[in-house]
Amino acid sequence: MSKLRVGVIYGSRSVEHEVSIITALQAMEALDPERYEVVPLYLTKQGEWLTGPALRRLETYREGRVEQNRDLVRAVVLPVPTRGVLHVIERSGRLLPFRGTPRIVIDVAFPCVHGTYGEDGTLQGLLEMANIPYVGSGVLASAVGMDKIVMKAVFRAANLPVLDCAVVRRDEWEKAPERVVERLADEVGFPAFVKPANLGSSIGITRATDLESLRQALEVATRYDTRLVVERALEGAVDINCAVLGHGNKTRVSVCEQPITWEAFLSYEDKYIRGGKAQGMKGANRRIPAPISPELTATIQEYARRAFEAIDAAGVARVDFLVTPDERVFVNEINTLPGSLAFYLWEATDLPFRRLVDQLIEIALLRHAERARTTFSFDSALLARTLEGAGKAAGQTAPTSVRTSPGQERP
Repeated sequence: MSKLRVGVIYGSRSVEHEVSIITALQAMEALDPERYEVVPLYLTKQGEWLTGPALRRLETYREGRVEQNRDLVRAVVLPVPTRGVLHVIERSGRLLPFRGTPRIVIDVAFPCVHGTYGEDGTLQGLLEMANIPYVGSGVLASAVGMDKIVMKAVFRAANLPVLDCAVVRRDEWEKAPERVVERLADEVGFPAFVKPANLGSSIGITRATDLESLRQALEVATRYDTRLVVERALEGAVDINCAVLGHGNKTRVSVCEQPITWEAFLSYEDKYIRGGKAQGMKGANRRIPAPISPELTATIQEYARRAFEAIDAAGVARVDFLVTPDERVFVNEINTLPGSLAFYLWEATDLPFRRLVDQLIEIALLRHAERARTTFSFDSALLARTLEGAGKAAGQTAPTSVRTSPGQERP
C-alpha cells in the first residue's frame, strides 16, 4: 500500500509566523512515517513557497537563513485542478513546465498557518480552486472564525452568549482620535480590552484602564488591522478552553482546560514562550482538566460544540470562554487552527497526537469526497439564446444550444 503524501503548509505573511513553524514541526513529527510521506511547504514572510527535507529541522529556521538554503526548492500550488501536482519555480523565477521536470505531488494538504494568509480562508480558497483535499475548516468557517466582529454576530444568531463590543475603524481613529476615545469611554468604559478584529495569539491586544492607556491601545491595534474590537473587561473572570473535533453534526469535545497566567489575559509570551520556545501551546501553564464543576464543564462543552457547528467548522478547533465568579459563561472566540492543534487537550481526552492527525486527514478526505458529489455546473441554453438573439439582430445565425460540461480536472 502506497503512502499518502501530506503537504504540511505553514509560515506565511503573518505575525504568527513563528508559532506556525512550531505547530507544523509538531504535526510533521506526529505523522506516522509508515503511513505518510511528509512534504513540508514553507511560506516565507515574503510569501515565497519552499520545500525540501531540511525544513523538517528546527535549526533550519534560525537567524533567518531559510531563503539562502540552496537545498530547498521553490514549488507552489496554483489555482488549477492538477491532482495535487505542485509547480516548481527556478531561482530565476521562471515557472517550469511539467514535462522534463521532477513532479512534487501531494494527496492532501495540512495547513498549519496561524493568522492571516492561512487561517483566514485565503489559503483554503486556493486549495479549493486547486481541488486538493485539505485538513481543517473551509473558506467560510475560516474567515468567520478569524473575524471577531462577524464571529460575534454569528454566535449571537446561534443564541450563544458573547460580550457586547464597540467597533472602531482605522480611518475613523486616524481622522478623529479624541472623538473615538470619548465615544469608547462612554460606550464601553474601563477597564477594557482593545483587539484587532483579525488576529490571534493575543498579538495587538491591550488592556486599557484610562483615557491615556486607551489611546495607546488603539494606536497599537491599528498597526495590525483596519477594524478593531473594544470590549469591557470582566473583572475576576477566568479563561476556560475546550476543543472540538469533527465536521457537520459528527463532533466530539475534549476535556476543558484553565490556562494560568499572572496577567489579566494570556499574552503571546504566556502562550508560546514561557514553557519553552519549541513546545508551542503545550509549553504554556495550564490546568487540565479545568478545576470546575461537572455541570459547568458540560455547559462549556455544549457551547463549544454549538459554536463549532454555528460557523460550519471542520477538523479541530479550540473554543475559548470567559467565566465569571458567579459562573456566567461567555464565548470569547473560536480558533479554527489552534496552536499545536490543541493536541494536549486531546491527549488528556485519551486521543494521542498521532491518532489526532490521522483523524484530521480522514476528515479532510471525507469532506473532499462529499464536496465532489456537488454539481458545480449544469446544461444551460442561456448563452445560446443570447447569441441567437444577437445574431438575429445582426441578421446572422447562431448555434441553437451550448452544453456546459461538469467541472473536470486538468491533466
